[in-house]
Amino acid sequence: MSTTHEELRIEAPVDALDTVARLAASGRFAEYVVYERPGEWVFAGDTLGGVELDTDELRVSWDGQVRATTWVGRPAIALDEALASLPIGDRQAYGWIGFEFCAYTLDAEQHLEGVHELARLMVPRIEVRIDGSGMTIVGCDDAERDEIRAIVNAADGPDPLAEPVDIRADATDYRGRVATAVAEIAAGGYQKVILSRKVDLPFAVDMPATYRLGRAHNTPARSFLLRMGGLEAAGFSPELVAAVDEDGVVTTEPLAGTRAFGRGVAADSAARIDLESDPKEIVEHAVSVRTSVAEIESVAIPGTSSVSDFMTVRERGSVQHLASTVRGQLSEHHSHWEALEVLFPSVTASGIPKRESVDTIFRLDGAARGLYSGAVVTVSSEGVLEATLVLRAVYQQNGKAWLRAGAGVIEQSRPEREFEETCEKLASVSPYVVRRL
Repeated sequence: MSTTHEELRIEAPVDALDTVARLAASGRFAEYVVYERPGEWVFAGDTLGGVELDTDELRVSWDGQVRATTWVGRPAIALDEALASLPIGDRQAYGWIGFEFCAYTLDAEQHLEGVHELARLMVPRIEVRIDGSGMTIVGCDDAERDEIRAIVNAADGPDPLAEPVDIRADATDYRGRVATAVAEIAAGGYQKVILSRKVDLPFAVDMPATYRLGRAHNTPARSFLLRMGGLEAAGFSPELVAAVDEDGVVTTEPLAGTRAFGRGVAADSAARIDLESDPKEIVEHAVSVRTSVAEIESVAIPGTSSVSDFMTVRERGSVQHLASTVRGQLSEHHSHWEALEVLFPSVTASGIPKRESVDTIFRLDGAARGLYSGAVVTVSSEGVLEATLVLRAVYQQNGKAWLRAGAGVIEQSRPEREFEETCEKLASVSPYVVRRL
């Protein structure tokens, strides 16, 4: 397998969303990851190798060769060491970690019966990077570059049409599960838990078309589209779980507190005022920030943790949230992956305290979450890492497609309001789901 890593720079305006969606839909790439961060879009495909972490096995592949071993201990360390064993040079790795990844650090391994996949990382041979001034094609020969440009410049097809999705059916008794959690919180079991509900889709989904349509109507912190192994997903992430930059600064962005958005200026303004003054939402956000600060302090140099933009309102598609940013300087005694490990799962997708809330999620949410409330991850050979929270997404695997959304439950929660919040969040994706023909 070729490992050519030359670059071709094209200085010309590029429609980034259209470009990555075309590449994904082309059929040229068996596996791929699209990742959008502020100022840059990346399409990564044609796998050189990677790491697959299951509950019972670790598989490391490179240039067609696969090495399978058992593993013990912490999954973040297993991934870090496996990735470090690959000769990736200056390449990036892309992939995902599932919610169940957290079970090993939160004493919840007893809940993993029937769970198999924990994480997948791939090192691509080809990357197409798009920024504000043009496009860079990395890792392929002249013929492949011509092929990519032909895909990008092909004639436009018809605009995708979304399929109606019913998001209001309560097939898993979400209201009843919320009521159970409220009672457990009142009895002192924990402070907060994020319970979720799954909405099955009665048709196969065209993921690239759904991503293109959904991204045009959303304002995410990050977005992603992936096909890895048997899993496909497209999403519009509202927040970072963790980022560690080249200077070792660790960042997380807890969002907690939600109201609908996009219903008109007057309605949106009223909802914002209500959000900023609702004691339940303020408490929910404040305890999330406090937990995030404590987590970063556990891996940061003492005295470097800080909170900025405290309790500002950020608009994310069909909803608006209370948001804050928490940072700290990573200690030399901790790795980038350990920073992710301590912040994962996001406090705004699990609860407080994390151990008790994760136990409750396994008990009350039912089936495994998988990628939902996990993270899409990018990591460099130098360890620069970013993990974006997987919410506001559509999923497809083993012939089934679904949506999923949750809400934060505290003692003041009302089941009907939390159900309505899941509907508001689902509305970031449900109007844009395209049937695969």
